[in-house]
Amino acid sequence: MGALTPVPPPVAQFAAICGTDAATYRRDRPGMSAFLHEGDAVYHTYSTYARGLDGLWGAYQWLDRAAKGRNEQGIRWRRHDEYGHD
Repeated sequence: MGALTPVPPPVAQFAAICGTDAATYRRDRPGMSAFLHEGDAVYHTYSTYARGLDGLWGAYQWLDRAAKGRNEQGIRWRRHDEYGHD
């Protein structure tokens, strides 16, 4: 996203929670890539970032099944069709 693109409020909020600005937050994310080395060629076969890495971190899978999930502060997904309003 360019410098003139408006920053969505959730991005600004997450950046502030992390102690950085929105531009840095958009660039600096955990990630994992997989490559295949075959002969003299190297192929980039897969990449994932942010919540796509949860499968590698076993504890998060258990926390996601707990009553309050990861007990994260701020914005979170809710099953609005099953629960009342806050």
